[in-house]
This record gives sequence, C-alpha cells and structure tokens, in this order.
Amino acid sequence: MIPCQEAVEALGRLKEGNRRFVDDNVANQAPISHARRSELVNGQAPFAIILGCSDSRVPAEIIFDQGLGDLFVIRIAGNIVAPSQIGSVEFAAERFGTPLVVVLGHSSCGAITATLEEMRAPGSSQSRHVHSIVERVRPSVEALLATDLKNDHDALVHHAVRANVRASANQLRHGSDMLEQRIQQGRLLVVGAEYSLETGIVEFFDGMPAMSA
Repeated sequence: MIPCQEAVEALGRLKEGNRRFVDDNVANQAPISHARRSELVNGQAPFAIILGCSDSRVPAEIIFDQGLGDLFVIRIAGNIVAPSQIGSVEFAAERFGTPLVVVLGHSSCGAITATLEEMRAPGSSQSRHVHSIVERVRPSVEALLATDLKNDHDALVHHAVRANVRASANQLRHGSDMLEQRIQQGRLLVVGAEYSLETGIVEFFDGMPAMSA
C-alpha cells in the first residue's frame, strides 16, 4: 500500500531535522517560543508519532530538531510495545490524524543488553517490573544467540536493537485493528529507525516506502 503524501512529507521533515541536528545547525527558537506555546493552548496537530526509548540521551524533539506541538512522543525503556503504547498510538492517529509512526531504537540500548545478559545468565537480580520489559524484548532477540553473533558482543547488540525495533513496528502494524485499517487505507505509515549515540544520525531501515528511500 502506497502511503499518503502527508506521511512521506512527515518522514522528510524528520530526516531534515535530524540532518540539522547532526550538522549542529538547528532551527531558530521560534518553535519553542511563548507565542508558539500560546498557539497550542486550544489544540495540537503533531505531524509524527515517535515511540522511542526512555534513554535520557535520545530526546526525540532534540534529535529531530522539532518544537512544541510537532511530535507526539511515547517513551518507554527498550521502545517496547504493550497495550498502553498501542492505545497511545491509536489515540494520536485517530484524534489528530497523525500520518506517521516511527519506532525509534538506539545504539547500546540498556534494555537490550539487560535482556541479552538475562538470557545468557538466567536468574539475575532484576525486579519483576524490569523483568517484564526483558520478557517483551526476549522474543525478538533470542534467535540471535543461536548464530555466530553470540561471539561478537557489539555486533550482537547492534542486530538485537534492530530486531527489537522491527518487532515493535510489526506489533503496531498488526496488533490493532484500527491501526491496521489505517495502514491498509494508506492513511498511516509505520517505520523503524535507529539513533546512533556516537554520531547523532537516525537511520530509517524498516518499512520505508520506496519513494522516500
């Protein structure tokens, strides 16, 4: 299904904003000014939904150089998908007509490394709440431990981060009748991306429409 032009344009805005961030050439402060805040008192129209990790080094508005009212951001350790995250995406997609969802993982993700550590040495001292996050990440990465990647920690984490992003994106695409319908109608695009802590670059790699690759 070809996504709507609005989704493609939203993706372009994110790419351009990240390019400014990487180049240390961010836009002026108008998007976060008092005037902009006043404009948003009675409503909002975010152009993209970002489901990202809670890591303090990956604030979506900053790495995409966006301002108040531009992004509907959902953050949770490991950018996992649970019912509350699906509901949040549904809310924004339906209420605001936001056409784009980005599942945003990042390099050296702590939730990913914690999952890999638990799988290699079960019975660690994680709390039951942290364990619940690990259990949501586990299905997307456990197959990697049966490959040669298990002998290369950095490569293993890199592939695990991306596998987890793909799994979360697929859960959004197929875990909600409402979201799936909007996707089939070309009204919603769900893509996966990874942010590099080292370079600041966001690489979009999952679910990308050919026209914007």
